[in-house]
Amino acid sequence: MKRQVLIVGNFLSQKRTTRGVCEDLAEKLSTNGWSVITTSSRESRLLRLLTMVGTVWWHRRRYSVAQVDVYSGPSFIWAEIVVWILKRLRKPYILTLHGGNLPIFADQNKGRARKLLEPAAFVTTPSRYLLEGMQVYRADIQLLPNPLDVTQYHSTQQQNLGPKLIWLRAFHDIYNPDLAIKVVAQLASDFPNISLIMVGPDKGDGSLQRCQQLASELGVIEHIQFVGGVPKTEVPKWLAQGNCFINTTNVDNTPVSVLEAMATGLCVVSTNVGGIPYILDDGINALLVPPDDSVAMSDAIGRILRDQALAYRLSTKALETALNCDWSVILPQWEALLTSAITGKSNQIIE
Repeated sequence: MKRQVLIVGNFLSQKRTTRGVCEDLAEKLSTNGWSVITTSSRESRLLRLLTMVGTVWWHRRRYSVAQVDVYSGPSFIWAEIVVWILKRLRKPYILTLHGGNLPIFADQNKGRARKLLEPAAFVTTPSRYLLEGMQVYRADIQLLPNPLDVTQYHSTQQQNLGPKLIWLRAFHDIYNPDLAIKVVAQLASDFPNISLIMVGPDKGDGSLQRCQQLASELGVIEHIQFVGGVPKTEVPKWLAQGNCFINTTNVDNTPVSVLEAMATGLCVVSTNVGGIPYILDDGINALLVPPDDSVAMSDAIGRILRDQALAYRLSTKALETALNCDWSVILPQWEALLTSAITGKSNQIIE
């Protein structure tokens, strides 16, 4: 059997600070002896699509199976086009579902969703939220969490916490970075030495500037460090500088940043939106609060800072959760699926 795979997704880390899971999967499979072709690294959406289509066709003799990322919106069309070509080539393929809006999009496009998912050799998703939301279109969707190389993170169980908060997302409205500023302002009177590190790229919708202005207005600008976007390799270094990770988002699915924080052993306080409750258990490995509620989030952080036993328990359970997402656990599952798609009956094409 030829271990040759084509991976179709967004390979944009050379141009952006964010790195897709497909990039790590390609690297890990290559290291493990697979011949890997990837597409696409083009920033332009049109050029990305054209490159994907060209790669699928022109390299058709160089891969035995394809793995295709599926998102909602225009990206769904890309997946449809790529899959149409793969079916014409009689190539088995695996679809991986991403994005918190995909169930809503699929509900509005039921026929297209079913037509895309049903012929695939396998359908996977890193999100239990997506698994449950998309099972109506394909009953046997398999859960494969977003993997981490846990050894890259300086893990330690938190105890005797100092008020060192860290936030790691993009500066955009959907991640509600303003909430982090309000939380610091509410905690500052009880914890005068509180600090917040905010790591993430500016998405250009004015969120970064609003955060900086709000921090000045609330008198906490000296407590906050705005780092900007950082390469993936530097994320463990920044996470290690905090004790408590705050996830303020209004929309979410299965954020890698939260898993990275857990791998570092940070205590996690997050809004309970989208797929978050599917990876975080309130009071077990994190504390969950309603979205856009600065009082609830401040109270939750205060509980952790005041209760050493709670901090240690949350930190320990967070580490256990992250270990179950290590590449040493997830990569063999990917290899088994790819091998089954190449050799098994599941790769029959449904016209």
